[in-house]
Amino acid sequence: PFSDEFKEKIASVVTGECQFGLIPHEHWSYPDYINQTKAAEVREDMKRRKIIYGDNESYRHMCRYESGFFFRHQLMDQYKWYWRVEPGVKFGCEIDYDPFVFMEKNNKKYGFTISIKEYVQTIPTLWNTTLDFMKKNKDMIPASNLMEFVTGKDGGYNLCHFWSNFEIGSLDFLRSKEYLAYFDHLDHAGGFFYERWGDAPVHSLAVAMLLNKSQVHWFEDIGYYHGPLWNCPKGKANAKCWCPEGESVETRNRGWSCTLDFVALPEPKV
Repeated sequence: PFSDEFKEKIASVVTGECQFGLIPHEHWSYPDYINQTKAAEVREDMKRRKIIYGDNESYRHMCRYESGFFFRHQLMDQYKWYWRVEPGVKFGCEIDYDPFVFMEKNNKKYGFTISIKEYVQTIPTLWNTTLDFMKKNKDMIPASNLMEFVTGKDGGYNLCHFWSNFEIGSLDFLRSKEYLAYFDHLDHAGGFFYERWGDAPVHSLAVAMLLNKSQVHWFEDIGYYHGPLWNCPKGKANAKCWCPEGESVETRNRGWSCTLDFVALPEPKV
C-alpha cells in the first residue's frame, strides 16, 4: 500500500478527487496454467543473454497486468477514459485543452506520443500467436484496420509499437469482447512469462488489428519525456513548451521511431 504521506502529497497537487486502490492478488500472480519452473528457467536464460528486464519477475506481472487487468479494477468502473502516467516522466508543454474531450469529440479510441521498435528477443512468438488469433477469429477483425502500421514488406511484424508508458485511451475499447478475447488468447499462450511480452506491443497489435487510423491520434503537441526519449512539438507549436524540439524521437532517432510511418499511412476509406 502507498504511505499516507505519499497519498497526501499526490492529493495536494491534483485538482480533482484522488483515489488509491490495491491490485487484487488474482490480477498480479501466476494463473494455474503457467509452469512456474519453466518461467524461472526462461528468466535465467534471458539473464545470461542480457535481454532488457529479461530476469525480472515483477516486470512480467506488470506487463500482464497492464495488458489485461488494470481496466478491470473496481476503481476504473466509473470511467470511460484513462491516461497512463508513470513516475519520473516529464511533460514539456502547457496542455491548454482537455485531451479526453478531444478524444470524445473526434471519435478517437487510442492516443500516443511516442512509437518505436520493440526488442525482438522479448517477443519471438508474439506475432505468430497474434496471427493465430486472427485466423481463428476472422469475424472480429474489421476490414478497415491499422495492420499496415505493424507489418513490414515481408508481411511479418516490423516491431513498431506505441510506447504505452503514455497512453490516453478508451476503456470501452479495452473492455470490448474483441480485446478481451485477444488478451485471453495471449495469456493462455504463456508468452508473458515464457518470453517477456510487453504491454506496449500487446496494446499496439490490438489497436492495429481492431481500430483504423482515424481512431488513433498522435498527441504531437504534448511534450513528453520518458528516459531516454522525447516527444516535442516543432516550430510554432513549440512556443508553449520548454522541451528541446530537436531531441524529439522521430527527428533524433528516425531509424528507431515509427511515428512518421504512422503519419504517412492513408486515411481509411469511408
